[in-house]
Amino acid sequence: MAGYLTTHVLDTARGCPAEGLKIALYKVSGNSHRKMVEMETNADGRTNSPILPQEDFKTGTYELIFFAGDYLRATGQDGDDPLFLDQVPIRFGMSDADAHYHVPLLLSAYGYSTYRGS
Repeated sequence: MAGYLTTHVLDTARGCPAEGLKIALYKVSGNSHRKMVEMETNADGRTNSPILPQEDFKTGTYELIFFAGDYLRATGQDGDDPLFLDQVPIRFGMSDADAHYHVPLLLSAYGYSTYRGS
């Protein structure tokens, strides 16, 4: 079985999934970033398909960019301008070609947390 990558975004301030949050995935090589895909979260705070499916999966270094500022503005959580959090980058490595990698984001207007999920 080939590996794949998923994500999930939860709005911890509102206590619900973060629906409509744009996410971009980049392949990182040294100082080079190559955009691979851009998706938006659904009503469950997940993308409708893996953000990096099995057929495109390769080990290496990647970066997810979560467009938190757009989401916070759309949900009335923006506060003062400039926002404390706007784009949230998470750079991570995937070394197991057969693994499911899951990178969730727990988000509020003034903080976030992530981890390697299952």
